Amino acid sequence: MPPDFIFMLTRNDKTVPNALACAQEAIAGGVTHIGFKDIGIAFQQMEILIQVLRNAQVTTYLEVVSMDAKSEMKSAEMALQLKVDYLLGGTRPHLVAPIVQAHPIKYFPFVGSIHGHPSKLRGTIPEIRTQAREISSLEGVDGLDLLAYRFRGDVPELIQKVNEASLKPIIVAGSIHNKERIEVVKKAGVQGFTIGTAAFENRFNEQTKGLKAQLGAILKISL
Repeated sequence: MPPDFIFMLTRNDKTVPNALACAQEAIAGGVTHIGFKDIGIAFQQMEILIQVLRNAQVTTYLEVVSMDAKSEMKSAEMALQLKVDYLLGGTRPHLVAPIVQAHPIKYFPFVGSIHGHPSKLRGTIPEIRTQAREISSLEGVDGLDLLAYRFRGDVPELIQKVNEASLKPIIVAGSIHNKERIEVVKKAGVQGFTIGTAAFENRFNEQTKGLKAQLGAILKISL
């Protein structure tokens, strides 16, 4: 079974200002998994966006990239208010999992040491592998968000080792900007992968510019 392609309405780790229009274009193009970050647009805009996605029966994702504890907890509460299907990211599962576990939301925190914005993944493969086992064993954690292509090292090996160590599914996020990287993710057998910036930068269809053409190309590759 191919992984889910999750279109992120984001560029450089921020939700794009015209997220609603982009979401409507993605829905019309057949995208069924759509997400956004916890920064970039106001909460009121997120509420409107979520309603449009829900009406289209799209699976929804909110990814946390805020770095401090207070902001991360606020974003988790925001995800519950919005009733998104998935809460991705964040680095404090011991704090967030108890908040979300009583709700139907699926929680996939980051694994590894996350630094900066846009986020980078640091650590060795053995260290990240060990953390994957530890975090995925927590009650209230439903899977892991792996910033594989934000890692300086052997990315296919990283994905393989984390996927083997994790007790729960993996979503690969960040810097998937060509067919070859999608193929690596497909081969790894993960649950899904996210693409945002690369779609807005016309990385997947050189002949035809525009979001619709890029999303169509990604959907075709992901099958």
